[in-house]
Amino acid sequence: MIKITLPDGSVRAYQQGITAAEIALSISEGLARNVLAAEVNGEVWDSARAIENDATVKLLTWNDTKGKSTFWHSSAHLLAEALEALYPGIKFGIGPAIETGFYYDVDFGDREFSSDDFKAIEDKMLELAKRKETFERKAVSKSDALAYFTEKGDEYKLDLIKDLEDGKITFYTQGEFTDLCRGPHIPNTGFIKAIKLTNVAGAYWRGDESRKQLTRIYGVTFPKASELTEYLKFIEEAKKRDHRKLGKELELFAFSEKVGAGLPLWLPKGAALRQKLIDFLQKAQLNSGYEPVVTPHIGHKQLYVTSGHYEKYGADSFQPIKTPIEGEEFLLKPMNCPHHCEIYKVKPRSYKDLPVRFAEFGTVYRYEQSGELHGLTRVRGFTQDDAHLFCRPDQVKDEFKKVIDLVLYVFGALGFNDYTAQVSLRDPENRTKYIGTDENWALAESAIIEAAEEKGLPTVVEYGEAAFYGPKLDFMVKDALGRKWQLGTIQVDYNLPERFELEYTGSDNMKHRPVMIHRAPFGSLERFVAVLIEHCAGQFPLWLAPEQFIVLPVSEKYEEYAQNVLNSLNNSDIRGLIDLRDEKVGRKIRDAEVKKLPYMLIVGEKEVENGTVSVRKHGSVELGTMTAEAFRDILIKEITV
Repeated sequence: MIKITLPDGSVRAYQQGITAAEIALSISEGLARNVLAAEVNGEVWDSARAIENDATVKLLTWNDTKGKSTFWHSSAHLLAEALEALYPGIKFGIGPAIETGFYYDVDFGDREFSSDDFKAIEDKMLELAKRKETFERKAVSKSDALAYFTEKGDEYKLDLIKDLEDGKITFYTQGEFTDLCRGPHIPNTGFIKAIKLTNVAGAYWRGDESRKQLTRIYGVTFPKASELTEYLKFIEEAKKRDHRKLGKELELFAFSEKVGAGLPLWLPKGAALRQKLIDFLQKAQLNSGYEPVVTPHIGHKQLYVTSGHYEKYGADSFQPIKTPIEGEEFLLKPMNCPHHCEIYKVKPRSYKDLPVRFAEFGTVYRYEQSGELHGLTRVRGFTQDDAHLFCRPDQVKDEFKKVIDLVLYVFGALGFNDYTAQVSLRDPENRTKYIGTDENWALAESAIIEAAEEKGLPTVVEYGEAAFYGPKLDFMVKDALGRKWQLGTIQVDYNLPERFELEYTGSDNMKHRPVMIHRAPFGSLERFVAVLIEHCAGQFPLWLAPEQFIVLPVSEKYEEYAQNVLNSLNNSDIRGLIDLRDEKVGRKIRDAEVKKLPYMLIVGEKEVENGTVSVRKHGSVELGTMTAEAFRDILIKEITV
């Protein structure tokens, strides 16, 4: 007999070799019908896999994140099975689950493929799903795995197998389809009731632009047809809120092939919005004791060799800039922190001087793969609201808590009230990805965990998500559609002060190393603006809107009065404009609605006679007639709130 510990802490005895499916059945038939997989000692297993020793077991259903991931990974295999049936000889790359479904990278050879082919594939997937094909797991030797895919002629699987360790290779088979896969999978294809292929794109094999571009097919599946219907409604709403679409309609930003992919151009209205965000945070930072600094867009290569950024990212970044001097090389700045370390070293520091807080809205450059670029959320040049705090070890926790307060202040002002703080730690299985001693990592990790607990933050722990130089607290924010975005981040770093030999003189008159805190409430202005656009559907908080009102004269006769209204309000530090086009007022109102202008002031004969304006709020809300001064007071009150 073996002991199985369940999530509620209860312990049950079962025969050795029991499966998660059998454990579920021993609890209830309803649970057994819904179990997709199981978490056994922290590792996700097939529900049919035998458990031979005492274990902690969590049964996973569609309502669990890991259950969904298993469901969608199995759906990727179902997609591959359907593709192989419809396109004999097709070759396969990888097919993982992602946050909102799954994809499979495939090589169609000389065949043409487009979204027009989706319907036939969906129908085939449903046909196969109805057969309730079991996912069978089989351990295979490396030589057998190579022989199988050599005979099949699938060079992508062979490329994957060569990096795998013999004795740890498994195949999964459902129906007539066999794939190289670690698993786990759902019990059978019959759990999949609703299918939608959502997109097709290009993807270089293993993300390498020098290798062949494969076809990436995205999809999503559900255990109920009604859930797919709800999802499609969600997708339609997401399309309306797409920051790329709204950014163009609202004239906020643009891209130019001549300037370069992933390098955004901020248009006047977007630049105004961006500057308001900078001014807002700048004021909060000054009130919190931060000192503004400015650093160059480039730095000597040796700066980033010292920091470790060149070793970790140099091969995948913009290549060095050579100067006329032999051997001298510079890099486009990939990060602000090395520059701030050098600013710290400009003069001697005493323990009485700490903490020192340097803040910069610094633009950095990283060469993202072209296939990964996406509007403002993934770019090659972006501005971080970066700050670096240098403090004594005994100050770390208090400084960290103050930064948490600043991040939450920013989120509250912009309507991001649903968030989780993710404690991002080292991967315990692969410490070669990180720099620094175990002792320093332990100190940094404990400071973050304790600070988050003392601030009462809702937290989750994720291993392997730390920066290479230190652990961090990442704020995962839910937008109006319930999507999660990683925005603000705070990091504790004992390593860069070592690498740059930063010092301060302690009360004992000896030299000591400061601790460094990296911090960015927005993360990057580009990504933050993209998320903000989609969160509020382009209807920004009034204080942030590039234009807060528009004056709409009914005809040319009332343009002088309209201009006087505009001037009086602009003099009150309220931002607006006037529509002097030779169009009917109905058309002007519709256009103002499309541009999501918060308020419309309509002026005609009656308004001129009475010295008033007719006020209309975005969304067809009529506020009636009032003086320009009364309207100004309404705006000032709303902005203040």
